[in-house]
Amino acid sequence: MIQGMVFAFLGGLGLFLYGMRIMSEGLQKVAGNRLQQVLEKLTTNRIAAFLVGTTVTAIVQSSSATTVMVVGFVNAGLMNLMQAIGVILGANIGTTVTAQMIAFKVTQYALPAIGIGVALKFFSSNRRWQYFGEILLGFGMLFYGLDVMKDGFAVLKIQPFFQDAFVTFSHNHIMAVVAGALLTIILQSSSATVGITMTLAASGALTFTGGLGLILGENIGTTITALIASIGTNVSAKRAARAHMVINVLGVVYVMLLFPLFAKLVDDFTPGNPDMMITTAQQTAQYAMSIGDKPFIARHLANAHTFFNVFNCMIFLPLVGILAKICIWMVPASDDEEDTYHLRYLDNRVLDTPPLALAQARKETTWMANLSFRMFEQTMECFENYSQKLVDKVYRKEETIDMLQKEITDFLVNVSQSSTTPELSREVNATMYMVNNIERMGDHCENLIRLIERMHEDKIEFSEEAMTEIATIKDKTREFFLHVVNGLENGNSGKFMMLAKGFEGSINSLEDRYRNRHIERLSANCCSVVPGLVFIDILTNFEKIGDHCFNICETIAGIK
Repeated sequence: MIQGMVFAFLGGLGLFLYGMRIMSEGLQKVAGNRLQQVLEKLTTNRIAAFLVGTTVTAIVQSSSATTVMVVGFVNAGLMNLMQAIGVILGANIGTTVTAQMIAFKVTQYALPAIGIGVALKFFSSNRRWQYFGEILLGFGMLFYGLDVMKDGFAVLKIQPFFQDAFVTFSHNHIMAVVAGALLTIILQSSSATVGITMTLAASGALTFTGGLGLILGENIGTTITALIASIGTNVSAKRAARAHMVINVLGVVYVMLLFPLFAKLVDDFTPGNPDMMITTAQQTAQYAMSIGDKPFIARHLANAHTFFNVFNCMIFLPLVGILAKICIWMVPASDDEEDTYHLRYLDNRVLDTPPLALAQARKETTWMANLSFRMFEQTMECFENYSQKLVDKVYRKEETIDMLQKEITDFLVNVSQSSTTPELSREVNATMYMVNNIERMGDHCENLIRLIERMHEDKIEFSEEAMTEIATIKDKTREFFLHVVNGLENGNSGKFMMLAKGFEGSINSLEDRYRNRHIERLSANCCSVVPGLVFIDILTNFEKIGDHCFNICETIAGIK
């Protein structure tokens, strides 16, 4: 009996989780990259962010997917902390759609949905219809899995151990909350644990108050996904993940303090007695359920899940600023942490005023160059004092620079579409040219950090002469890089291009001379082939950075 229950639970849970994944992936494929674009663009204020979070999560049927995307966007600088909190609040409401669907008892449509879904997925030549097939297949597997679990849970009602556990949950709400949180952490899906809770309750193995405690705990457990996703991200992304946790934990705390009132509120707004159990054949026929089942409890728990998240949003949406301060206090920026991974100056509201928009783009470009210069500095530091933490910082800056290139370019394209003067169009093109060159400089810094990693991992050592040569060309490249940053900040001064030509000529000369010296060392057997190849690659990347610096200088001077 217990073996059958375990098999039914594992098989049903597997079907549920796999069905949820297939349905979610199918929905995201149908939507394409529009969901990310919506999240990225339509979160200008807390209300818009809240509505976007609700809509996107209702579509993809996974608050975890939405919050992980949010953490990623904050890490990339596409979204600030307050926008992220608004989206997370909306995601908490959007995820309650799954529970409401379960409460509608649509399991009778599970097998037809699986059949139609398979037919569309495997026999349709239209890719979009194949995606719809995945959605139907996932939908059917999800609800069929719930039905399998429900049949397996029927034996729990007569097992003393489970009876004692569920009686404890019914009387000790804190233990129920803890159990719900732990189960969600293990399964990494609040939709799954809410479905299990509702199925247990509907089978008669759980009381309404016990199920309500589990539901509240599951709202805490779901925050672990965003916390895991924030590992290795910047400080802003970590704060966004903490925001999700703070919102749900504080919500559960105040509901636990008002537990009897909350349970009564849900009961008053939901028809039927949640703990009424089917006991006669006549009722069984009426509700199409087994003797011992509870026909109304699933709807009560679904509504409790929705009410909790709606109340949370009503309370916390006006307090987004305070929540952001709490998260900043929880995750302070360390001395060496640069809390600057976001767009600083671009504002789509000024696109109707092209000169102002272009000025903003220039400021953002200057900021991008400063970030790229700091990336270069940290890369150079790794030559002498290698540390994985420093390497990770360089890679994060590269991701941010790539993001800045995309955002500034998109912004400038919009400016050019509203531009009316040839002079303004030339300035837009010049700014785009500089942005692309700065991004390429970041790429070469990334190439250098990969070469440094290779040196560290393979224990490659250069001769003292080679290290001196690297230090010389590094210092000259740094001077040229700093000259570019100063030019972007202060404009074209009298000797600006003369100095730029001098730097360009020096770096090219150094690269050529050191390459020839390296060949001489190889011929004299003073160094081996592998370190030699790495040395040449390092020289090439310094020379390329110099080329891009010169391109930017020519643009600043109006030559290009």
